[in-house]
Amino acid sequence: MQTSTFPSVRALGQLLDGLGAGTARRRQLDMVRGELERALARGAPVGARRSLQRLLEEEALRPYVRLAESRALRHRRVAGAFPPTSEATNEIRLKCIDLLREALGCPRCAWAAGRSRCSPHRRQPPSSPWPASSNQYLGGAMSPAQTRLTAVLALELDTAARSGELAELRTTHLGEDNAAVYVERHPQGGGAIEGEWVETSALTRAALERWLDVPEDLVQRAHGTSRLWVSLWMNHDGVLDDQGNTVIRPPGMPLEENGLVTSYRVGRLQYDGLRQLLPLKLEQLRRAIDAERQRTAA
Repeated sequence: MQTSTFPSVRALGQLLDGLGAGTARRRQLDMVRGELERALARGAPVGARRSLQRLLEEEALRPYVRLAESRALRHRRVAGAFPPTSEATNEIRLKCIDLLREALGCPRCAWAAGRSRCSPHRRQPPSSPWPASSNQYLGGAMSPAQTRLTAVLALELDTAARSGELAELRTTHLGEDNAAVYVERHPQGGGAIEGEWVETSALTRAALERWLDVPEDLVQRAHGTSRLWVSLWMNHDGVLDDQGNTVIRPPGMPLEENGLVTSYRVGRLQYDGLRQLLPLKLEQLRRAIDAERQRTAA
């Protein structure tokens, strides 16, 4: 990372290095750091340029947030333009501001906290097409594969995530009590990757709670991973060694995108009622959910 010309931003970089934030959160904090630096370059008060304390005062943060939300501080084009940042990104920005002020011993910004809690654009989970007996269904006996598939479907209903985005989820991307999930969106055909926190439904929280108990022992035997979806049986990696043997992979290994898609296809055929309820492909389900989301938002 290049050294900033502003002492306050250099001090902010040192603060971030000492926070010990996780990878996803650090990426969000670095986004805010870059935006603040670009805001200062547009002509912020001298005090904010020199002092980290002044930089994070509400008087300096208010105009920064307005600029950031308006697109003025973007440095990457999206589809050839500089659109305003999404509501999910706006909320992440406010959360990062709170974390930075807390690290300096400052109280939360009252105006930012009120906006974050009351924003009418906060991503809510769509209404579930699952039958009303879903929670009772979750309370019954399920195989590990059925438990995993149920959690995958529930998260898909909430997020309309692409299969690759689902496969990349980690346990660290789950909020407290599984009440939210952090999804990194990869636009089709490239473009800037944007992350957002999506609130989860009661069904998803219950499904995740049940699934997270399944891979615990498997992951420990497979040398550990934070990936949310893991394999349940032994398989091989398809590569032959010098003796012509395949390398056996134990259960508990990270489930890649192809494995996740296969588990959907097999589960749809295997479990009662899903063949009539679900489309043939996971991508078809995602598009149907996304279309319904856009229809209800219109």
